[in-house]
Amino acid sequence: MEQNILDYTLEELKNILAIDSPTGFTAKVAEYLCEAFTKLGIPAHKTAKGGVLADLTKFAAEDADPENGVLLSAHIDTLGAMVKEVKGNGRLKVRPMGGLNANNTETELVRVYTRDGKYYEGNLQFCDASLHVNGNAISAARNWDNVEVVLDEIVNNAAETKALGIENGCYVCVDPRTVITPSGYIKSRYLDDKLSAAILLGFAKHLADSGEKTLRPIYMHFTVYEEVGHGAGGICPKGVTEIFGVDMGCVGDGLECTEQMVSICASDGSGPYNYEINCQLVKKAKKHNLGYAVDIYPLYSSDCSVSVREYDLRHALIGAGVYASHGYERSHIDGVKNTFELIRAYLCEADD
Repeated sequence: MEQNILDYTLEELKNILAIDSPTGFTAKVAEYLCEAFTKLGIPAHKTAKGGVLADLTKFAAEDADPENGVLLSAHIDTLGAMVKEVKGNGRLKVRPMGGLNANNTETELVRVYTRDGKYYEGNLQFCDASLHVNGNAISAARNWDNVEVVLDEIVNNAAETKALGIENGCYVCVDPRTVITPSGYIKSRYLDDKLSAAILLGFAKHLADSGEKTLRPIYMHFTVYEEVGHGAGGICPKGVTEIFGVDMGCVGDGLECTEQMVSICASDGSGPYNYEINCQLVKKAKKHNLGYAVDIYPLYSSDCSVSVREYDLRHALIGAGVYASHGYERSHIDGVKNTFELIRAYLCEADD
């Protein structure tokens, strides 16, 4: 991975992480991606569902089979919350969008968006959080019945909060707190899956700048409802026979993947991925001495799992290793490089 492509990838990662986009509130990040593809000279448009579909078929080799295309998929929706109730004290009870975890969001900075485009800042806090007042504040379980949004506005009752334009159905977005350390670690909320989206943008820029050709026609689909289970539903360009998902690789006990690796998912909670493709991916990884791992994720599902229920497709799933998924996540620049190089090798290099 050339340094200019890595720099571009990391810059785009920071840009898209900075755009709040919980499931159902993704218009701005989708518009940003469309503009990014336009700058690269690649046609892209928003789908009816609100995702982004980019057409990279112009980078295919002349002898590429138009009836054997690949759809690369990543998702740009994130975890978040929605106002469920404006409480009598002016604070907000929320409902999670996707798998947002009350245990690891306590004290985090949030932005609450009103329907007229304004936002107000605040914190997620345990109800009655002061240890000098509430002796049970340490031992009590955290859940969405006892974690609330405390607004940074002088509001003391429901009427004052509603006067700001905050009401049921408003989105609550947790600050990503993005940091890239001198040692190469990438720390942020929502690396699942904006890190993969940035890697795909980097690959698109590589094709636009280098002139390297893909063996097959390719498209990229950036979905916006993955976190609630139907992101890739309904989209499959003509001639596509394979969906190639790029989503976070899991890091944790019992798994071989680290943050420095590219993960090749053999199976997840929806069942096995295509064995023949995975064998090709392992072969490519070995050929290029990439840091990789093959793992099974029983508590995981991807956009690919949705597509193969609707279409007759082969499917595969890879991604940079990410620790602490659905929390404050961590990956590494080496994981980015290994993921990029595996995508490039699989799509651009003929088998020996």
